Amino acid sequence: MAIIDKPSDYFVTNLHTGNGGTQAITGVGFAPNWIWIKNRTSAEGSGIFDTVRGATKMLCSANDDGESTTTNSLTAFGTDGFSVGANNRVNQNTNNIVSWNWKEQAGVFDIVSYTGNGSNRTIAHNLGVVPKMMIVKRRDASASWFVYHVANGNGNVMKLDNTEAVSAYAEYWNATTPTSSVFSLGTAATANVDGGTFIAYLFGDSSISKMGSYTANANVNGTFVFTGHKPAFLLIKNTSQATDWIMYDNKRDGYEPQNKEFRANTSAAERNAEDNNVQFCANGFKLRNAGTKSNADSGNTLIYMSFAEQPFVTSTGNGSIPATAR
Repeated sequence: MAIIDKPSDYFVTNLHTGNGGTQAITGVGFAPNWIWIKNRTSAEGSGIFDTVRGATKMLCSANDDGESTTTNSLTAFGTDGFSVGANNRVNQNTNNIVSWNWKEQAGVFDIVSYTGNGSNRTIAHNLGVVPKMMIVKRRDASASWFVYHVANGNGNVMKLDNTEAVSAYAEYWNATTPTSSVFSLGTAATANVDGGTFIAYLFGDSSISKMGSYTANANVNGTFVFTGHKPAFLLIKNTSQATDWIMYDNKRDGYEPQNKEFRANTSAAERNAEDNNVQFCANGFKLRNAGTKSNADSGNTLIYMSFAEQPFVTSTGNGSIPATAR
């Protein structure tokens, strides 16, 4: 696995203040391919955009709605960010807005669009490694977001827009583990209905990205989860029971001890996390509260997706320069 010394070339959390009109959002540092935007101040649904579908084509993680063409949402992709119109999700006047920005990169992240055929099949991708997590959404009609995660296996599925625990549905992935060149689909209508249009976001394990799982211990001295990097973004979901998808990052009021969180499956505004919830470390993250959705109910399994602020070890010199904790 090649070591990427500068994760901010491929993932960045960016903050801006809405002006209720139009504005160019810069400072991302690269031309993003996937942008997930959320109003921090008001209860507005998220806006999810990508360069494959194009500007103004909006999806929302909090519901099962199909794609909408919203002309005053994200209006253009740029070389150092993006431009927005007056839509409240992306630019409500005086409100604080966060965007999570990804760039396609072999081994890390890929975007695939496809049209369903209703039959067992494979879909080619350009990730270049075996996907460890896939998030898929039907575009042309209402249908839940469905999620593959390596820790759940190829016979199970989760839904990003609701709180459900992991469910056994072999029809989604045709009970077949993805490969470095294709992923498999079965006959589930929300994944492969004949004539339906879909978008898929694929994530691989790399020096700057990690998909895995851990076991809750419901203790203030919670589990330490090794990711191999200092996290900049973290998405967590309990697979054992119905709970929210929790999101953290390293830009909104800092890491610790009280990270502010979002719930990907709701339109709720940013909220203060429970005290000492998640601590970002140089090589992973540590759970710091007994009663949170990320560490409640001892013995429960939780999955996560993490993107790096910095790899634990860089390739500089002899490849042994470690990251430092904050």
